[in-house]
Amino acid sequence: METLLLCPCRPQAISSSTRAMAAKSRSPSCRETPRRYRCNRRWARGAAAPVSNFKLEEIPFNGARAYDYLKQLCDIGPRPSGSEGMRRQQQLLEEHFTKLGGKVVYQRFRGPHPQTNQPVEMANMIVHWHPESRERVLLCAHYDTLPYPMLDPRNPRGRFVGANDNASGVAVLMELAHDIPKLKTKYGIDLLMIDAEEFIFTERDRYFLGSEYFARDYAESPPPYRYRWGVLLDMIGDKDLTLYQERNSLRWKDTRPLVEHIWSIAQRLQVREFIARPKYEIRDDHVMLHELGKISCIDIIDFDYPPWHTEADVPENCSPLSLAKVGWVVRTWLEEAK
Repeated sequence: METLLLCPCRPQAISSSTRAMAAKSRSPSCRETPRRYRCNRRWARGAAAPVSNFKLEEIPFNGARAYDYLKQLCDIGPRPSGSEGMRRQQQLLEEHFTKLGGKVVYQRFRGPHPQTNQPVEMANMIVHWHPESRERVLLCAHYDTLPYPMLDPRNPRGRFVGANDNASGVAVLMELAHDIPKLKTKYGIDLLMIDAEEFIFTERDRYFLGSEYFARDYAESPPPYRYRWGVLLDMIGDKDLTLYQERNSLRWKDTRPLVEHIWSIAQRLQVREFIARPKYEIRDDHVMLHELGKISCIDIIDFDYPPWHTEADVPENCSPLSLAKVGWVVRTWLEEAK
């Protein structure tokens, strides 16, 4: 695909409803609206979230192997856009998905370095299964890491491996790839690993370069297929997993049925960590995919994660059980998607 140099200016607000949204924050406050979230005052504090009483071996999704994948990604080290760590991760993922029967393609582009304004080579990774299908679903996770743990109280220029943000989402997609070839679904399936979700050094820098590029390309140069649904997995490995319904995903008329379907599946499976009420409004990659690409995409995200954007976002603060629960629900949805 064509290489494009994205302009360094901050993107304009996508719509009036998203103008006040802002970045994910480690300590959300209802009195503030920083760059990427807004919380529901009613649910900001309250009783402890419900926990489902499953043992890892009782869940028909291999959370232990997904957790091993998470650790493999973190063992590479930091993986920001344009880095050697990102290139090593791409090689690992390409070998993994190809071995399992996926067709891997790269969507290459350039984005400006936030500090020098020099172009940085970036690439979204797309993995196709059943490429002949004209009706498809898109499962997404960003695979870049923040360059530094900018919210760490002691060492904001330290080492950041992004275990939950977002090796967790990528690890679940890696594990799902074992099941995709034999899934009975009416749709073709694409996995999208998004680059440059947070190639930022301050909260003023520009987020979502990869999803913006993907969405614009999909809208302006339509492929011979269409995405019926999209699901974004972000920060889903927390030991203390709580998955509220993201407010944009619930508010948009085209995506609300998808939210309700997935959370109803979780309820049926008794995965109680999927909590069927909204708490946060989050500006994430799904907003670019929905508003620019017109893809009916939702965000599954646990935003109650104290180590967010700190050095403590490490595998020890993630759980194979959480990965198993999310993977089980998503795989069940793939089998039932209409």
